[in-house]
Amino acid sequence: MQLSEHPLSLQQRTASVSRKTGETDVSVTLNLDGEGHCDAQTGIPFLDHMLHQLASHGLFDLEVKATGDIEIDDHHTNEDVGITVGQAFAQALRDRAGIHRFGNFLAPLDEALIQVALDFSGRPHLSYGLEIPTQRVGTYDTQLVREFFVALVNHSQMTLHIRQLEGINSHHIIEATFKAFARSLRTAVEIDPRRSGQIPSSKGML
Repeated sequence: MQLSEHPLSLQQRTASVSRKTGETDVSVTLNLDGEGHCDAQTGIPFLDHMLHQLASHGLFDLEVKATGDIEIDDHHTNEDVGITVGQAFAQALRDRAGIHRFGNFLAPLDEALIQVALDFSGRPHLSYGLEIPTQRVGTYDTQLVREFFVALVNHSQMTLHIRQLEGINSHHIIEATFKAFARSLRTAVEIDPRRSGQIPSSKGML
């Protein structure tokens, strides 16, 4: 017997979000059911590289354009990109009906080993367990990794746990984190055919 395609999988799960402040101007477009294409132009090369990891390993089509006061530092642009990407996920998921909701992945990158678990619970929470040994990777301030995830979690309304099991190279630690996050997201947002479009909660709502 051939199973018919679930109706939710035929819907366009896309979002387009813009955020403009006195410090930044950010626009994000997102397709949850994409092919991993990414066009990231934030003015922060390392952040662009991590957004490419997010799209490639999550199989999302992602476009991020940002201008900001990077002549001061990268903080405002980094945070506002996190906010806007988080809002795009929230918009594309709508009421989150039919999705798996939970995702987890363990990603190695050479000596680094990072575990990510997440829940599109509607309750923002971040447990951040990275110990990044250097202050910078290239020109990127590694403190901004946590700020990016704080912003994304708060505006996507997800619960996110990041654990560093191994790692001594800052670049490897951060990149393994984004890869594990991407794969966890991919699992969580995929349509569960057994849900029949229902909200994935015993309460009937998230």
